[in-house]
Amino acid sequence: MTYTPKGATPATAAANREAVARYAMDDRQDFADADRGFIAPFPDKVYGADGRVIFDATRFDYLTEDAPAPDTVNPSLWRQSQVIRKGGLYKVVDGVYQVRNNDIANLTVIEGETGLVVVDCMAAVESAAQSMKLIREHVSDKPVAAVIYTHTHIDHYGGVKGVVSAEDVASGKVPIIAPGTIASFDKHAIGENVIAGNAMSRRAAYAFNSLLDFGPSGCVTCGIGISSLPGITLSYISPTDGITETGTKRELGGLEFEFLYAPDTEAPEEMHIWVPQLKALTCAENANHSLHNVQTLRGARTRDARNFARYLDETLERWGDEAEVHYGPHTWPVWGNGQVTSFLESQRDTYKYIHDQALRLANKGYTPLEAAEVIELPEDLGRKWYNRGYHGTLHHDVRAVFTKELGMWDGDPVSLHPHTPVETARRFVDLIGAEKILTEGRRAFEAADYRWAVQILHALVFAEPDNTEARNLQADAYEQMGYQAEGPQWRGIFLTAAKELREGVQPATFATASPDSILAMPIDILFDFAAVHLIGDKAATADLRIDFHFTDTDETWSAWVRHGVLNARRGASPETQLTVSGPKAALVGTLLKPANAPELVAAGRITLDGDETALQTLSGLLDEFDPNFDIVTP
Repeated sequence: MTYTPKGATPATAAANREAVARYAMDDRQDFADADRGFIAPFPDKVYGADGRVIFDATRFDYLTEDAPAPDTVNPSLWRQSQVIRKGGLYKVVDGVYQVRNNDIANLTVIEGETGLVVVDCMAAVESAAQSMKLIREHVSDKPVAAVIYTHTHIDHYGGVKGVVSAEDVASGKVPIIAPGTIASFDKHAIGENVIAGNAMSRRAAYAFNSLLDFGPSGCVTCGIGISSLPGITLSYISPTDGITETGTKRELGGLEFEFLYAPDTEAPEEMHIWVPQLKALTCAENANHSLHNVQTLRGARTRDARNFARYLDETLERWGDEAEVHYGPHTWPVWGNGQVTSFLESQRDTYKYIHDQALRLANKGYTPLEAAEVIELPEDLGRKWYNRGYHGTLHHDVRAVFTKELGMWDGDPVSLHPHTPVETARRFVDLIGAEKILTEGRRAFEAADYRWAVQILHALVFAEPDNTEARNLQADAYEQMGYQAEGPQWRGIFLTAAKELREGVQPATFATASPDSILAMPIDILFDFAAVHLIGDKAATADLRIDFHFTDTDETWSAWVRHGVLNARRGASPETQLTVSGPKAALVGTLLKPANAPELVAAGRITLDGDETALQTLSGLLDEFDPNFDIVTP
């Protein structure tokens, strides 16, 4: 059955009309900037490995530049999406080119005399390959001289095998430069997306609108990019050259690149890049045409807003007098020294304001939510389009500063040891009664108090998840909250909640724990990944030790289960019950799916020496993760 969202209520339509006054709607510079340097459109759709269409620019044709915002979309988000819809190949300045908006992130190519330097590779191999084809057809057929990852997020390295082959990297022909040590980059890039990957992927499906149809009642855009794409190929090649000190320089493709190391900002490992011959600067995702996340809604480690400001200021100090263009891995560039410095100063001050004001109110006894409800950016910051909340939002960034600096407890004793959501819900329903909750939910909805409607109905839905009337009414309220949200991630979360309340859990469209990422995991992280699958209570009395000999690297690790915990360390153990030998790819399969070991033995991919039942025992102790777990129902 085709899902049909409901329309905006008169209250939502009025709220979106009234919101216009908050925004600088007469400022149209972004439209001109997004068109600047246009060379060529996308030649075709982007197709997945199975032939399915994963990106089609015509799906966004409703976002014409002159189309007024519909009642179901916040006017600020509508405007941002109209700008983001512009896509294809662009010349930024002589020697710098970008492919934008066939993926959630950009691919930037810097052309030197002897080759091309690719800065970030998008999320999808398929999008990156299309982008490189455009470069080859319209810009240059020079070889790729180097790849640079600006930071550890998957939408900046996932398409790397659409740019360069693993063989060329392994041979030393094409270096991959990245922030941090190689081990640290691997740890954060892979660990973040794999160790908690199942939970992150499910949450990301909500935040990035990937379970919604495109259109004014669904996914408009992702705010910093056109969309997350379903069914893509995510790849990974480990970097070969780590940047750990500001001022480090490399000659790549005949051009000098200078790096500013900016860890613990938008990503655990991140860096800014200066190309002096071109006067071209990127601050990676520490400066965007959007306020960024201090805490992602998909789930990741909380970031340091003060560090955003600190490293942006250091960048201004080092190169602010010279920079003539700032290009980013999302959205469009900024041209002219005055405009670049104003942009970076404003973004710097926005993050510092959020950090400082959140902690000012924390020191006055405010809880995170209380502070988020009252902090507003000064007009000179808040009316700048690039400080609007198209990725992070002011509200959840304020709360994130509390989390970063003060931890998970909000300071109110009642929140320290509450009942679970289901037990709390049952007690509320027992106290108030289901019918009274429904009545209050209807009253709140009719009064356009949608926040209260979803809160009070949450109790009834979690106490009685089969109560269709409660689910549908809560869905109606979430839907209106989504239509009013400026932030596309808030919109996606609320509209996906409405959809799943009405139709049930929607099947996952992607997973951050791709085969390439799992196979690329350093061995210590591989064992960490296995360890989070261990069912602690079942393993509490287990006493198990298995050695794994990685024949392709001639490395042996010993893993043991005791006290409900899986540990591992380098070296063979004299107490091992079993030794499993084989190349890494086969041992990954054995460790994560021990029940498949007989098939791997039969295929000659692994050998077993010792008590083979040890793998059967391990298999019985490992959990499996459902990518379609419930969110809006218990």
